[in-house]
Amino acid sequence: MGNVIMKGKDTVSAQLAECFVTIEGNRYNFMQAINLEATMEKTKTEVPILGKPGKGNKATGWKGTGSATFHYNTSIFRELLYRYKNTGEDIYFDIQITNEDETSAVGRQTIVLKDCNMDSGILAKFDADGEYLDEDMDFTFEDWEMPEKFAQLDGMV
Repeated sequence: MGNVIMKGKDTVSAQLAECFVTIEGNRYNFMQAINLEATMEKTKTEVPILGKPGKGNKATGWKGTGSATFHYNTSIFRELLYRYKNTGEDIYFDIQITNEDETSAVGRQTIVLKDCNMDSGILAKFDADGEYLDEDMDFTFEDWEMPEKFAQLDGMV
């Protein structure tokens, strides 16, 4: 059968995505997003094994972290920080990311990050030498779902 290779058209365009943020039942089209990356890191414990000079590794849990950059043109996240400052109430939210490039045979994938919580946020900003304002946000999340996943490309199996 020969070596099957991926077609260039089956890559997924970096710009073709949707991002929605749900805060207290309000769903926002987060079109201000420039980029977002979420990572699940497994926590592991080294375990000694009798008869083996090296140690094994046992997964014992996981931690979800993420970062995003977006245009500095919404106060939604500053409002959450302001509320926390004034009341001590920490608000958690969900972020839904869908990647879909219709030219690719893989279709679409959707990931929902559950119970996200900001680590910090920009309160005020300007840049007299800049072209536009953006802001970064680091966050954690406590769970995630994958309601849609990419299809396997022909030749993978």
